[in-house]
Amino acid sequence: MITFPLAVVKGLLSTLGERRFLLEEFSVGCEEDQFDNLEKHTQWGIDVLEKFIKFVKERTEIELSYAKQLRNLSKKYQPKKNSKEEEEYRYTSARAFLATLNEMNDYAGQHEVISENMTSLITGELTRYVQELKQERKSHFHDGRKAQQHIETCWKQLEASKRRFERDCKEADRAQQYFEKMDADINVTKADVEKARQQAQLRHQMAEDSKAEYSSTLQKFNSEQHDHYYTHIPHIFQKIQEMEERRIVRIGESMKTFAEVDRQVIPIIGKCLDEITKAAESIDHKNDSQLVIEAFKSGFEPPGDVDFEDFTQPMKRTVSESSLSNSRADGKSEPKFGGKSKGKLWPFIKKNKSPKQQKEPLSHRFNEFMTSKPKIHCFRSLKRGGAGPEDFSNLPPEQRRKKLQQKVDELNRDIQKEMDQRDALTKMKDVYIKNPQMGDAASVDHRLAELGQNIEKLRLEVQKFEGWLAEVEGRLSMRSEARRQSGLYEAQNPSAVNSCAQDRESPDGSYTEEQSQETEMKVPATDFDDEFDDEEPLPTIGTCKALYTFEGQNEGTISVAEGEMLYVIEEDKGDGWTRIRRNEDEEGYVPTSYVEVYLDKNAKGAMTYI
Repeated sequence: MITFPLAVVKGLLSTLGERRFLLEEFSVGCEEDQFDNLEKHTQWGIDVLEKFIKFVKERTEIELSYAKQLRNLSKKYQPKKNSKEEEEYRYTSARAFLATLNEMNDYAGQHEVISENMTSLITGELTRYVQELKQERKSHFHDGRKAQQHIETCWKQLEASKRRFERDCKEADRAQQYFEKMDADINVTKADVEKARQQAQLRHQMAEDSKAEYSSTLQKFNSEQHDHYYTHIPHIFQKIQEMEERRIVRIGESMKTFAEVDRQVIPIIGKCLDEITKAAESIDHKNDSQLVIEAFKSGFEPPGDVDFEDFTQPMKRTVSESSLSNSRADGKSEPKFGGKSKGKLWPFIKKNKSPKQQKEPLSHRFNEFMTSKPKIHCFRSLKRGGAGPEDFSNLPPEQRRKKLQQKVDELNRDIQKEMDQRDALTKMKDVYIKNPQMGDAASVDHRLAELGQNIEKLRLEVQKFEGWLAEVEGRLSMRSEARRQSGLYEAQNPSAVNSCAQDRESPDGSYTEEQSQETEMKVPATDFDDEFDDEEPLPTIGTCKALYTFEGQNEGTISVAEGEMLYVIEEDKGDGWTRIRRNEDEEGYVPTSYVEVYLDKNAKGAMTYI
C-alpha cells in the first residue's frame, strides 16, 4: 500500500498554488496589456496615415480650384473674335499682354498636373495601402487573440487536472485515517477493517492516477506555454512591428513624393515666367508709336500761315478793295469742268455767302478748320447703302488708301477661294467624264457656271477698288511732290511766296474764291451738296445693249433688262462700271461686262470726268 504523508501533500499543493499565481500574473500583466497597447498604437498610426491622405486630397482640390480660376482669368481677358480688341493686338505691348495670358494658361496647366500626380501617386496609393494595412493588422491581432485563447484553454485543463489530483489526495488521506482508526479499534470486526483497508487502497490508487494525469497535463502546459511566450507571441509581435515600420516608411516616402511632385513642375513654371519676361522685354515703344502714327495719319496738308490783317487804314483798304476787285474782274479766267464754272475754296473753309460771312473772325475760322472734315464727294461712291460710301470717300486720304487696300486684298482672297473651288469641280468633272459610273459630269456644270459668274463679279469689284486705290495713291503722290516742290520754291524765293499770298488776300484780310490751277487740282470742292442739284446733264457719247438682266439695288445703280437699248453718258474709267441713261430722269451705273457699248467717235470728246 502506498501512503502519502500529509506534509508532503500539503507541500505539493502549496507549490502548485504559487506557480499558478505566477503564471496568471505574467499572462494578465504582460500579454493582455501589451496587446491592448499595441492595438491602440497601430490604430493611431492608421489614423495618422488617413489624416495625411485627407490633407493631400484637400491640397489637390485647392490646386484644381486655383488652376480653374487662372484659366477663367486668362479666358476673360483674351481678345474676342471679330471685335475691335483684335486690332489693338498689333501693338507690342498688347501682344506681350496676350503672351502673358497664354503663359498663365500654361501655368494653370502645371497646377492641374500637380493635382493629378498627387491624386494618382499619393492619395490613390495610400488609400489602397490603408485598406491592406487594416486587413494585415486585423489578421495579426486575430492570431494573437487565438494564441492567447489557446494558452488559456491549456491553463484551464491544467487547473482541472490539479484540482482533481488535490481532491483525490484529500480523499486518500481521509481513507487512510479511517483505516488506521478502524484497525486500532478492538471492537471493530475484521471484515470492517478489511473493508476500510480496501477503500484506502482504492483512494490511494485514484490519487496516483490523478497525479500521473496532472503530471502529464502540467508537462504539456509547460511545453505550450514555452511555445506561446517564446515562439508564437514574439512572432506575432514581430509581424506587428514590421507592419508598423512599413507604415512609417510609407508615410515618409509619400511626404517625399509630395515635395517631388511640386519640384517636377518648377522648371516648366520657370519657363512660363521666363516667357512672360521675354514678352515684356519685347515691348517696343518706338514701334507702337509708329503704328499709332500709321493708323491715324490723315494725309491732309497742314494749313498755311495766317496773314496779318491791318485794321489801322480803313480808307486805304476800301480804295484798294474797289480797284483790286475791278482789276481781277477784268482779267479773271474760270476753268470749266463739264461746261459749268465751279469756284474752288481752300480746304475746310466754307464758301462765303455774304459780306458778313466774309468778315468772320480768324479765331472762328481756325476752330472750324481744326474740327471740320473735308467733303470729298463722288457720285460713283454712293452706290452702297449703309454707314459710309463704298469707296470710303468719307475717310481721310491715308485712311481711305488703307481701307481700299484691305478691300482689294479681301476680294483677291475671295477670288482665290472661288478659283480653288472651280479647279476642284473641274477635276471632279474630268473624273466623271473618264469614269461615268462615278457620277454625272453634267451635274457640276451649273455650279461651275455659278462659280465663273462669282469670279467675274469679284474681278469687277477688284478692278473698281483698284481704280479708286490708284486714284488715291496718285493724289497722295501729287500732294507729296507738290509739297516738296513748294518747299524748295519757298526756300529759294521767299519774296515771291509772300507776294502770292498777298495777291490771294482780299483787302479785308480774307481769302477770295480764286486760286491757282494747282490748288484747284489738289483740293476738291467743299460745296458739292449745294452745286449737285444745279449740274447740267451729261451729253450722250454712244449707245449700249444690255447682254444680261441687272437688278440695280444699290444707290447710284440702275436696273436694265436683257436686250434693252440705252444711252451711254460715261464710259468705264477702269472701275468696272459704265454710266448709262434711259431717259432724262433715269440714269445710273451698270457693270461694264453686262452691256455691249457702241461709242460715237464724234461725241467722244464730250466725255466728262466726275
